[in-house]
Amino acid sequence: MLVNARLAPDMYPLARQVQIATDAVKGCVARLAGVDVPSYADDEASIAELKARIAKTLAFIQTVKPEQIDGSEDKTINIKLPSRELSFNGQMFLLHFALPNFYFHISCSYAILRHNGVKIGKMDFLGAV
Repeated sequence: MLVNARLAPDMYPLARQVQIATDAVKGCVARLAGVDVPSYADDEASIAELKARIAKTLAFIQTVKPEQIDGSEDKTINIKLPSRELSFNGQMFLLHFALPNFYFHISCSYAILRHNGVKIGKMDFLGAV
């Protein structure tokens, strides 16, 4: 099944890549806006369920108003990882943690899809199709 496809044995499968990418988006927006980060079950087992997760994430970020994020450049953002805690100001969090993490997992998702024969190209990745 495509949601379990991976590029290498030590890489996460497609479903986990999409879960992490959507977590990066909702976590970034929520932290910068000062609202609770929505929690998802991470139990998607089909492409349709992954699409629904993406739609749910888009719906969440659309609830946040620009003025909730405006001025968050210097806001302190703390991230707890399993092995350590990271601290950033809002701008550094966005530019040097959240966006790179998002693009890494989206790139992995794209590569998994391509590797498994899905006919997508660079313009699909860029959202220009």
